[in-house]
Amino acid sequence: MRGQVLVNEERCKACSLCVTACPHEVLRLSKSINSRGYHPVEVYQPEKCTGCTLCGVICPDLVLTIKREIPERK
Repeated sequence: MRGQVLVNEERCKACSLCVTACPHEVLRLSKSINSRGYHPVEVYQPEKCTGCTLCGVICPDLVLTIKREIPERK
């Protein structure tokens, strides 16, 4: 795992732009419903995340936080 996506499920309005933007199929819409009545995004395959941040850049509501592993410098 080189990246990690954290989702604020309560703020997600299920536009699925991040799902479409992810080149590694890490995200999908959840079957659960948040308090606003939407099916929020969930991290489906976390091991495939590279930390590219495409999902976070395209999210209109800043719902996603992406953490990236920083390689050690020699």
